[in-house]
Amino acid sequence: QEQFVESGGGLVQPGGSLRLSCAASRSIFTFSTMGWYRQAPGKQRELVGSITTGGARYYADSVKGRFTISRDNAKTTVYLQMNSLEFEDTGVYYCNAVVRRSPLYNWGQGTQVTVSS
Repeated sequence: QEQFVESGGGLVQPGGSLRLSCAASRSIFTFSTMGWYRQAPGKQRELVGSITTGGARYYADSVKGRFTISRDNAKTTVYLQMNSLEFEDTGVYYCNAVVRRSPLYNWGQGTQVTVSS
């Protein structure tokens, strides 16, 4: 059984928007801080944002003011609204449970985001 199922990626022009979704298993989601990571070509995977069960949010400096993370506890789904997309936002985006900015579980398949003109 997959623990995380990401969706919503695609090809978008610079300045455009996308909304990513990640459905997580209830046993993980309910008690976990959830985060979105991305892996750009040739780079290490990095945490771009996280949200606690109480709604406190963290964002990487590179996405502050452009990305918004949210969660729907009833649907056990975490979202990433991405606005004003830049070329540097290109990569595969993954969600996971987070502790001290580190992932806790195996990765899902991710969703590809490509920002290109």
